[in-house]
Amino acid sequence: MNTSNTTVRITEFIILGFPGLNPKYDGLVAAFLFILYLIIVGGNLFVLVFVCCERSLHKPTYLIFCHLAMNDLLFGTVTLPKMISRYWLDDRIIPFSACFTQMYFVHSLGAIHSIILLIMALDRFIAICVPLRYPALITTKNISIVCVLSWALTFLRMSGVMTQALNLSYCASNVIIQCYCDFISISSLGCGKEEVKFAMSVAVGNAMFSLLLPLAFIIFSYFSIIIVAVLKLARTREGRYKALSTCTPQIFITCLYYLPRCFVYISSLVGFSFGIDFKISLVLLYSLCPAAVNPIIYCLKTKDIKDNMIKRLKNTRIGVRVENSSQK
Repeated sequence: MNTSNTTVRITEFIILGFPGLNPKYDGLVAAFLFILYLIIVGGNLFVLVFVCCERSLHKPTYLIFCHLAMNDLLFGTVTLPKMISRYWLDDRIIPFSACFTQMYFVHSLGAIHSIILLIMALDRFIAICVPLRYPALITTKNISIVCVLSWALTFLRMSGVMTQALNLSYCASNVIIQCYCDFISISSLGCGKEEVKFAMSVAVGNAMFSLLLPLAFIIFSYFSIIIVAVLKLARTREGRYKALSTCTPQIFITCLYYLPRCFVYISSLVGFSFGIDFKISLVLLYSLCPAAVNPIIYCLKTKDIKDNMIKRLKNTRIGVRVENSSQK
């Protein structure tokens, strides 16, 4: 549906994916994406079910983990099935409405992810820096309200950004040079430089609010935690270790989400350019890898979850042995 010098009503988009990829590798890419999707779904569902079933994990910290796992699960489900069909079935076409729906959820879930990381940092900040206030401030009810509000207000805020994109007229091309629908890829296809520029400005401002504001507080909170751990808890090595170890999962998860993004943004600011395929790979790296790796971090780096998993495994082994001995 390529046109020139005319404005047409686009009813569908073509997802190009990796423009430099040899078609003979499409099956390999599809298989990798399918395995990645299974890991995301399996890992995050496991976290949600395990935390729900273990009463000892019904605490505010693990409720935040559940919201993050739900976010990761939804993000993978919104993006990966279409990407898999693009390379497995060579299904490049996506309807106009489906593309905008995907774009809406991609950016909404990305912003919610950032806010949940902020809530996670706030939880650790209060627990270590003002521990006497922790039981009163960080309750299951309060965390539930804050998390639900972060979902609802972000979905509402993103509606304005999507309205800007919908109001654009599209011409010249309907080819999206990306693996899924995102704002920059779609709005760049719009007609009218002024309208596109204004829509881009709104989107960039919203992105800075969604990413940089939480990041600033996250850096402040973890820096404060380190200061407190070193100074106030300096009397005992065990106290310092315990304070810092409780933040290890959160720091890993935050770095995994923000560091690749910061690398891309800083590189763009200093004028360092990437090839299109490499840039798309980076976008997929910081978009999908956290969703796959986060459940592993929860299970291996969070003491309560790890201890409960080991306890469950031991009980299962004992139950099997008892059953076998009774049969003999």
